[in-house]
Amino acid sequence: MIGVFDSGHGGLTVLRALHAAAPGRPFVYLGDHAAAPYGVRSEEEVFALTVRGVERLFERGCRLVILACNTASAVALRRLQRTWLPGRHPGRNVLGVLVPVVEAITRVPWVVEEPPADRLPEPRTVGVFATPRTVASGSYPREIAKRAPDVSVVQQACPELVALIEKGAPPAAIEPHVRRYVAELRAALDGRPLDAVVLGCTHYPLVADLFAQALPAGTEVLCQPGLVVRSLENYLERHPEYAPAPVPPDGALRFLTTGEAGPVADLAGRFFGRPTPFEAVRS
Repeated sequence: MIGVFDSGHGGLTVLRALHAAAPGRPFVYLGDHAAAPYGVRSEEEVFALTVRGVERLFERGCRLVILACNTASAVALRRLQRTWLPGRHPGRNVLGVLVPVVEAITRVPWVVEEPPADRLPEPRTVGVFATPRTVASGSYPREIAKRAPDVSVVQQACPELVALIEKGAPPAAIEPHVRRYVAELRAALDGRPLDAVVLGCTHYPLVADLFAQALPAGTEVLCQPGLVVRSLENYLERHPEYAPAPVPPDGALRFLTTGEAGPVADLAGRFFGRPTPFEAVRS
């Protein structure tokens, strides 16, 4: 099985895309709703919570886990891969949603940590909308600069957006916030054109249309779910040892939460697109 971990509901937008692309592939989703949101926690808290979430998925038979949480990916992924996995879980791996976005922007594989010698300059400006913790981590500008220093990255924290989406606020209530975030990012550009933006939170695909309306015409909007699907397919082609055996579609999904299963399931359907029967897990 492949595990998908998030601090709450947002990762269901990623799981939805993964399941649509491969309905016979088994996935286990774990939302750490009891500890959400991660975006306001310290780096050490995020790392410890992410380790516990990954451990829970490994305990349930997953050999590969996707961190479908930008905060966890930005803060914990590299440390997990380099210092925790080799000693604790050799033969298993953890991937993150930040990686496919960086690869899409830079057109350079994640494993390459410096600009290719034959890279042709492609001056571009990319905006990143994300949670305060993801912005504070500096992961997007840092990882992009390693591979494509010609790409200028401007970040914009969106502190209220996750809470509004999770409350089920109507578009009319969310639109003013989106327009304000877009205006603040554009003000930081000092007149430079904006070529593309990253919706750097897995909640944001639910309001992608509001971002598209507020952005200048022609701005490319990069959403993570589709990029993660392509990245996972490529990864499994290179690492067939992680490719799970197919199962019947009705047995391919399992939903777990550290919170209360009933309330979590009531809201989760908006993110996944259909009812999701959650099970509560305890420490």
